[in-house]
Amino acid sequence: MYLVTFRLRPEEFDEEFRELNATVEAAAESTPGYRGRRTWESVDGEEVLGDLLGERPAPEPPSTDVPFDVGALRALLDGEHADLRDHIRTLLRDPVFEYQDDLPTPAYREQVLRWTRLLAEQGFGALGFPEEYGGEGDMEKFIVAFETLAYHDLSLVIKFGVQFGLFGGSIHRLGTERHHEEYLERVGSMELPGCFAMTEWGHGSNVRELETTAHYDPEAEEFVIDTPHDGARKEWIGNAAQHGRLATVFAQLHTQGASHGVHAFLVPIRRSNGTPAPRVRIEDCGEKMGLNGVDNGRLWFDHVRIPRQNMLDRFASVAPDGTYESPIPSAGKRFFTMLSTLVGGRISVARAGLSAAKSGLTIAVRYGNRRRQFGPKDAPEVPLLDYRTHKRRLLPRLATTYALHAALDDLTRRFAAKGPEDPLEKVEAEANALKAYATWHTTDTLQEVREACGGQGYRAANRIAALKADTDVFTTFEGDNTVLMLQVAKGLLSDFRREFRDMNLLGMVRFVADEVATRLSELNPVVTRKTDPEHLRGLDFQQSAFQYRADRMLLSAGRRLQRRIEGDMDPFDAFVDVQDHLVQLAHAEAERVVLDRFSAFVETVDSEEVRASLDRLRQLFALARIEDNLDWFLEAGYVESTKAKAIRGAVNDLCDEVRPQAEALVDAFGIPDACLAAPIATGAEQVQK
Repeated sequence: MYLVTFRLRPEEFDEEFRELNATVEAAAESTPGYRGRRTWESVDGEEVLGDLLGERPAPEPPSTDVPFDVGALRALLDGEHADLRDHIRTLLRDPVFEYQDDLPTPAYREQVLRWTRLLAEQGFGALGFPEEYGGEGDMEKFIVAFETLAYHDLSLVIKFGVQFGLFGGSIHRLGTERHHEEYLERVGSMELPGCFAMTEWGHGSNVRELETTAHYDPEAEEFVIDTPHDGARKEWIGNAAQHGRLATVFAQLHTQGASHGVHAFLVPIRRSNGTPAPRVRIEDCGEKMGLNGVDNGRLWFDHVRIPRQNMLDRFASVAPDGTYESPIPSAGKRFFTMLSTLVGGRISVARAGLSAAKSGLTIAVRYGNRRRQFGPKDAPEVPLLDYRTHKRRLLPRLATTYALHAALDDLTRRFAAKGPEDPLEKVEAEANALKAYATWHTTDTLQEVREACGGQGYRAANRIAALKADTDVFTTFEGDNTVLMLQVAKGLLSDFRREFRDMNLLGMVRFVADEVATRLSELNPVVTRKTDPEHLRGLDFQQSAFQYRADRMLLSAGRRLQRRIEGDMDPFDAFVDVQDHLVQLAHAEAERVVLDRFSAFVETVDSEEVRASLDRLRQLFALARIEDNLDWFLEAGYVESTKAKAIRGAVNDLCDEVRPQAEALVDAFGIPDACLAAPIATGAEQVQK
């Protein structure tokens, strides 16, 4: 057996390596099909190894035989708005939406602006606005459009969201009829580009403590908008650096000597010729890690005067004499009601992030199904996706993507319907949890996708780099994920405390009885050691495991907080002291919700073949999540070591079962090749030897 080094120049080696060269040549000369002497400069390693070991037989093409109708699965994923999705897919295939790589930032921004205007001409921007202002009054359609557009350039998606979702949405939801009549139609058509100016440099996520001020002057019947110091400047405002002309500005309202907290005001920031409005200062945030087609900017206001009518007054108003009135007496409730404009944005960002994960998985699964490497002697090389490690890298993440699709689809419907069974607080809490969980999943998935495609994943031409760069910020905008998860945990603790406070003696007895019953049914040695596949794959075990983890984390977090507060620790300090626990609690709750929504979705599927494939993805999602948290389940005594090993084996088995369907499962996303634009995924570049 020879140790062979190829493509190395002779002057780099001593005599020992020259002798090795002669030995290799001698071996090559005795090989059938030898084609003449090679020099060090011309030796091709794969060619010589092929001579020495013999040619491999040609591989079979990837199998296209799947046990379900891909079109039926795509129709199921598209849902009731399939026509809208197909309209957008067709539009994005038009050459006018073709990517133009390496544009300088100013040209890229102008391209994104043109694309946004084209979408507005098609009526997509106004989908959520009332019909009388050019829309369809359908917020679910708007979010579906946003999600589908995210298969394309993500700078376009974010500019679309800023203009029509945040800016237009704030006027629609916080304004009254006069604001709708004056602005909505022009916003929906892109005649009036605008901004959503909430975030400040000094306070970030702490909107309640924003420092921009709005003092009312009753003599002039005007508000005076002011940035009192540099830390109060508006920061990272999309559309502000170049294109926005009007901004929804969130500021502390002062009138008649009293402060009434944060309210929203419409403030002109540019003249029609593009120059800054009087007393408004604008700066460009400059180049970013991604999304450079969006013109993020900074805003300062130097006692800018606006008419009294420019206050968005659906939930509070100021009379000409300065009298403040609101139909919501509680300042806290009024504040959170006004921030409800962010809920739709968080759902939209979660769905857009998931679209990026779908794009990355489609590229990686197709490539892994075609790219061959190594294999048994005298047999074809093996597709990457046949390797255990490759399946484990991609297929559990594919299952999670399907699970999140079902959960976010359900949340979108409930948010748009605003039914009495789903109060805004409940929808907002779920939106916070799923936005954080989904965008963290996107970041994790795209990194794994990049690595799974090796050097091809690192090439800009295969688009994974752009997906990673453009979605990285999704974990911190529309709400920092960690802050959102802490809000979720805080809500769970508040509900838990309220439940105990309101519980009578009988309720306490029942609670204790439920705790005992859980321990008897789920923590007895028979169950903790049970390893048969039917049990492990069963929905009962998986839902019980997720529920148990969420409940136990909630109970232990409550106890930790209680001990600290009873020990005279300030409640704020106590909350900070257990933040690590609270984020884990919120993560467990998010996974519980996702599993519940996905399993409910699977049950609605009519096609037996499609339902079986989706149910297998449900099993893989749940068991992979349990496997990733086995340290907790082992520590809690919910499983024993034999069961933990069986769970790992079950994940392997499920990856093997999903693998033949993997390409069909990503094809069902319906992402146009023009949007993927990755040669390794679209057949534009040969990857199979």
